[in-house]
Amino acid sequence: MNADHADPTDPADRTLSDRVRAAVDTVDAPDVVFAYSRHGRRTITTGGTGTAPETPRAELRYEIGSASKTLTMLLLADLAARRHVRLTDPADAWLFPPPATSLGVPSGTRRARRVQSSRPPHPGPVTLLHLATHTAGLPRLPRDFYRQAVPRWRSNPYAGYSRDRLLAAYARTRPRHAPGRRWRYSNFGAALLGPVLGAATGTPYARLLPHRLFGPLGMTSAGVLPLGPGTDAVGHARDGVTAVPPFDTGEGFLPAGAVRATPADLLSYLEAHLRPHAGPHADRLRTALLAVQRPLLDRGIRHRHTHTLAWVRHPSPYGPLYFHSGATTGQEAFLAFQPDTGRALVALATRRYSARTTLTQAAYGLLTELP
Repeated sequence: MNADHADPTDPADRTLSDRVRAAVDTVDAPDVVFAYSRHGRRTITTGGTGTAPETPRAELRYEIGSASKTLTMLLLADLAARRHVRLTDPADAWLFPPPATSLGVPSGTRRARRVQSSRPPHPGPVTLLHLATHTAGLPRLPRDFYRQAVPRWRSNPYAGYSRDRLLAAYARTRPRHAPGRRWRYSNFGAALLGPVLGAATGTPYARLLPHRLFGPLGMTSAGVLPLGPGTDAVGHARDGVTAVPPFDTGEGFLPAGAVRATPADLLSYLEAHLRPHAGPHADRLRTALLAVQRPLLDRGIRHRHTHTLAWVRHPSPYGPLYFHSGATTGQEAFLAFQPDTGRALVALATRRYSARTTLTQAAYGLLTELP
C-alpha cells in the first residue's frame, strides 16, 4: 500500500485502510489502484493478480475511457461561463459555420455544398446541451464506424477515425427522435463537442485540456497521448494475461475517451469538485465546477438516475454521490465524489470492462457504505 497524508497510527485511518485493501483484493485484474480522499487526506492502495510493474502502480498513468467525458463537459461549462459558447447554441452553428465549414472547405465549393445539401432535416435543433447530456437523439456511434472498427474490435476500433469523418457522418445523420425528449448514451454526440470547443476557442481540443484544465487543477501528469515506456499502465484483455496496445481514440473521438492520468492527478480533479471555492483552481474554474454538479434530468425506474452536465448522481445514506465510469480495450476506471462527506474515490484496473467486473461494485460500495 502507498499512503499519502494518512496516519498509520490513527485507528480510524487503519480501519479505512483495511476497508480499501479489502475492496482492492476483490478485483480480479493484473493491476488495481484505489485512491481515496476525505477532506484532503489521501490513502492510495494498490494490488492485482499480475506481477508488479517496474514503475509503482500508483505512479502510472491509466486510461480512463468514458470518464474523460467529465473533463470535456467541465471544459464546456468553463467556456459557457466565459461566454465563448452558450449551452443553448445549435451545434450546427459551430460545426458548419458560414462562410467556411468546420471541414475546412469554403462553403461555396462543390464539396461543401454537397455535404450541406445531403444533410437530412432535423426534427429540431441539436444544442450543445443535448450533446453533453446524451439527449440529442444520436446513435451511440456513427453508422460508418463499424465497417472500419470490426477488424480491430479487440485492439483499437476507434483508431483512424478522423475529425473530418466524424463531421461528415453527423452531416448525414438525422436524430432518431426530437432532441431533448429521450436519454440515449452516445459517444458520437460527446465527440462532436471537440470540434465545437475547438471552433469556439481557435484551439484544438487536445491542446485545450492541458491549458484550461490540467494546469489549473494540478493534474501534472495527465495527457491525451502516451508519454512512452515506463509511464503508462499496460492494459490487458479479458483473460487478464494478454497485453493489449495503448488505446487510441482516433482524432474524431478524443473528447469521448482519450484522457490518461495518474491516481494522484485524478484525486486532485475530484477534490476540486469537493472544494470549488478553494485552491489554485478556484479563480479559474469555480463557476464551472459548480455548474457540472447541478441536476439537469432524471431517468430510469423511479427516476433513480439523475444526470448533471458531466456526472451521474445517485442518492446515498450520506448525501448525493456523483460518479462516472469508463473503459477502454484494456483498462477500466471509476471516479466518484460525495460533497456532503468530503470524500472522493478513484478506482482503476488494467483489464477490459465486462459484465462480471467487480471494480465498479467495490468502489461504489465504499462510498455508499462507509460512514
